[in-house]
Amino acid sequence: QLETELCDFVGSKHCITVSNGTDALVAAYMALGVGPGDAIITTPFTFFATVEAIQILGATPVFADIDPATFNLCPHQLESTIKKVRDQNKLSLKGICPVDLYGLCADYDAINPIAKKHGLFVVQDAAQAFGATQSGRRGPSHGTIGTASFFPAKPLGCYGDGGAVFTDDDELAQLVRSIRVHGKGVDKYDNVRVGQNCRLDTIQAAILLEKLKIYQSELDARQQVANTYRNCFEKLNENRDQPIMVPHTPEGNVSAWAQFTIRVQNRQQCVDHLKAAGIPALVYYRTSSHLLGACSNLGYSAGDFPHSESAAKEVLSLPFHPYLSTESIEQIVAEFENLS
Repeated sequence: QLETELCDFVGSKHCITVSNGTDALVAAYMALGVGPGDAIITTPFTFFATVEAIQILGATPVFADIDPATFNLCPHQLESTIKKVRDQNKLSLKGICPVDLYGLCADYDAINPIAKKHGLFVVQDAAQAFGATQSGRRGPSHGTIGTASFFPAKPLGCYGDGGAVFTDDDELAQLVRSIRVHGKGVDKYDNVRVGQNCRLDTIQAAILLEKLKIYQSELDARQQVANTYRNCFEKLNENRDQPIMVPHTPEGNVSAWAQFTIRVQNRQQCVDHLKAAGIPALVYYRTSSHLLGACSNLGYSAGDFPHSESAAKEVLSLPFHPYLSTESIEQIVAEFENLS
């Protein structure tokens, strides 16, 4: 029932629910036949699960820098990275994994034509952006295959871990359904391929069914909260020599607003000041993926992806949920009046 309703909401032909967002990515790559010697281009500015899912299957993540305005994979960087991988001829480039960071869809209107031109699949990592739209289409239905996370902190969250895979491809859907139950054939004891044990718990499905009933109203409320933040920061910036950068939403997009993320030069000072005022603020993410210890074997160095590295030093996510009051938002933004 949940899979049917999620399909209807997203506008995708198939939905296969799984145990979490990371398993959704792994199952998608398994269905696409990704393995050792293959390369997947992705963003370095993301939670490590995006990169980890590629490495689990023995494939190699190849990074392309972000657009500093949206924090998402830059299409211009993507073109040059594809050429670089093909020219080096060391890996078999198979696909692209854009990430819809902070609730905003990556630029699929530009990315998908590039992928098609080069014969690459697109795996949409929409862990933070379930239901976000671009050009009238909801995520995660923009790619060859798309993945969602229903972790409690996500815009649509269950009471534990949960995830889903979306696709319009009948064959891929059949493969993912097999993979999630130990590579089953006609039943779970007819194992026709190596798979995973990554089914969604029924109790989480029941919770998601109830939350899905009000999800569109929550998405609408999230837009209002984001607009209120924008308006408050716009007034604040009128009297500042160094304006605080607020999130940019390109035309044709509606964000799911997983976070409201600003950019500040004096981040630690801001964190400390907000904490003293009883206001929580978090950093997503402090370290660009190419500089993580788990990616040290990939051969990247500091300075390779300047936009991602700069964002990692400046981003700050403020309290955000669909029921945040205007009064609370004004109180939060007012704390920045005392910060240079």
